[in-house]
Amino acid sequence: MPAAPFPLVRDLVLVGGGHAHALVLRSWAMDPLPGVRLTVINPGPAAPYTGMLPGLIAGHYARDEIMIDLVRLARYAGARVILSRATGLDLAARCVLLNNRPPLAFDVASVDIGIGSGLPDIPGYDEHAVAAKPLGHYADAWEAFVARKLPAPRLVILGAGVGGVELALASAHRLRAGGAEPQITLIERAEAALPNIGRAARATLLRHAQAAGIAFRTGTTARAIGPGTVTLSSGETLPSDFTLAVAGTQPQPWLAQTGLASLDGFLVVGPTLQTSDPAIFAAGDCAHLSHAPRPKAGVFAVREAPVLLANLRAALTGGPMRAYHPQRDYLKLVSTGGRGAVADKFGLRSGGGWLWRLKDRIDRRFMAMFADYPAMPAPALPDPAPQGLAQAMGDKPLCGGCGAKVGPAALRAALASLPAPQRPDVLSGPGDDAALLRAARGVQALTTDHLRAFTNDPRLMARLAAVHALGDIWAMGAAPQAALAQITLPRLSEPLQTRSLAEIMEEAAQVFRAAGADLVGGHTSTGDELTIGFTVTGLADRPVPKAGARPGDAILLTKAIGSGTILAAEMALARVPGLILGEAVVTCLAAMARPLGPAAEILAPVAHAMTDVTGFGLAGHLLEILQASGVSARIDLRAVPMLPGAVVLAGAGQASSLAPANRAAIDWLVDAPPGPETDLLFDPQTCGGLLACVPADQADALLARLRAAGDGVAVRIGTVTEGPPKLVVSRS
Repeated sequence: MPAAPFPLVRDLVLVGGGHAHALVLRSWAMDPLPGVRLTVINPGPAAPYTGMLPGLIAGHYARDEIMIDLVRLARYAGARVILSRATGLDLAARCVLLNNRPPLAFDVASVDIGIGSGLPDIPGYDEHAVAAKPLGHYADAWEAFVARKLPAPRLVILGAGVGGVELALASAHRLRAGGAEPQITLIERAEAALPNIGRAARATLLRHAQAAGIAFRTGTTARAIGPGTVTLSSGETLPSDFTLAVAGTQPQPWLAQTGLASLDGFLVVGPTLQTSDPAIFAAGDCAHLSHAPRPKAGVFAVREAPVLLANLRAALTGGPMRAYHPQRDYLKLVSTGGRGAVADKFGLRSGGGWLWRLKDRIDRRFMAMFADYPAMPAPALPDPAPQGLAQAMGDKPLCGGCGAKVGPAALRAALASLPAPQRPDVLSGPGDDAALLRAARGVQALTTDHLRAFTNDPRLMARLAAVHALGDIWAMGAAPQAALAQITLPRLSEPLQTRSLAEIMEEAAQVFRAAGADLVGGHTSTGDELTIGFTVTGLADRPVPKAGARPGDAILLTKAIGSGTILAAEMALARVPGLILGEAVVTCLAAMARPLGPAAEILAPVAHAMTDVTGFGLAGHLLEILQASGVSARIDLRAVPMLPGAVVLAGAGQASSLAPANRAAIDWLVDAPPGPETDLLFDPQTCGGLLACVPADQADALLARLRAAGDGVAVRIGTVTEGPPKLVVSRS
């Protein structure tokens, strides 16, 4: 990670990825406050823009067009992303409580988590209905429903306000465009539909609903929801293939339990957007403006953002606060399913295609703010510059993880000068995954590995660094024994040093403990950026070297490849149409965090040769086995598992800064067809999978055991063959 020019001394935590926080992150990126560590917490890697949701449901927008990629945005802002759901605030300890990790400390915090729509008190709701909010889950459930292609789908929508009618019209348009004849019914507790909109706009929307064949049941509510029915309080039972709740808008329950002042579960804020605790702010739909109550609408969250940003900076610096005064009314543009819309403001009404075009322009202008971010400028070369400086700088930012390692050619040349081991109890020298030492019983494996951070989250980085360091022990068929940590922290104040070290050591100890090893100490220092490494020992009765592969062996791989490309794309703020980069990053990190211990336990007893796929890429590490064993190999490119998004990114020209050196070192030994899939064979992996050469007649049984143990990606990718070391790649 880039070095900060000043020590970090305060923690600012944004809880939620709502519109106000997204705009704060974008503005922060353009003018960060030195000395502040910024964190955003959100359950998912992307947040939908509410204004374009009906267009997505109607089929006018692709999913990636309406999603704010929070992972990519946070990278632009230099912020840490924590993908978790907040469950509370501990005001005394000054920390955010999370559902899947320990509490996170803050000095100043802001809450923008939106609201939910749901009716959990109705029997069968949780099992058989979908809530319109949070929007991401609804959008995914809707796409799955559309894919069923029912000829006469029946939809029941609970809530006939503006949101319910707009989504009903969008649903009708999408389903009819696919050749279906939907039956859509809206249920409304009030005596009339659309109770909170101007009379003229209401009449226009009702005409559109009538033309779309949408029915209404007013003055009633849902009493029970079954797998294919909705029973109303009137006693009527409606058939339903898709039941959507737009009514029941409510705040997240934990807000009322924080000890902060609240009204009906919404956090009460004043003109400065501060809650009853002046170090905690709130914005968007989860907040109640005590000085100027307004309906829950995204327009207010967007317009709160500049004031929120100014006041967060003021809280961190001791500066003066600004006041937020919302407008009395705002232009409501309600889409009508097709490319038309109805406007409502101060009782005025209009409708037609030009309003859709206006709404589309407004929405796309908002999303354009999160589309293309300026790349970090490369440092200017001095004039005059020594020969070779430009080539050494390269044309890509230096990657983290294994992508920051020295290339194979340079490393091989350096290791060539090392003398052979002299001590009788040192059984192996450079070249294998770990050194082997004679122990009282069996053999002790010794290895060390360090990673330049590629995430701003110290806890996540610690987990990945520990899993990665253990990989060499597992690849040798050894049982992990003990570990020492080597940690370089960036410049931090003492409180932030304490917080960061605690996160790192807690997480690493958890990983080593689960692997059967003890984390027994280590060494710390301060430097330009976060680097985490571990020296690890393990014990083995039968170590598995790289040498030993035999012609006819099956080649097994236990993890998908492509992590180097995905992480490099995230660092470069890459944007590829059709891909939400943050989702690819999250999937990649989850695969990286999976330890190799269970797979090693299955493979080590029978493997003739084994290694883990790390910095040199799949091709480089397989060739290490082939060269050590004096054999050749064939692999089927179509069988090689690749992380979601990796092929698309490689095809768009994204690559790790180490990939060219990996390819140059062995390209003459690899016969492969051109294309992005082949490019990924040279992609440096961090926390990569095991690569094992096993007897062919045992391959299927081993794969079955691996999948039963949770390694669902494990596959056979090729076969060891006779001949001088060479890798032949085909698409057979």
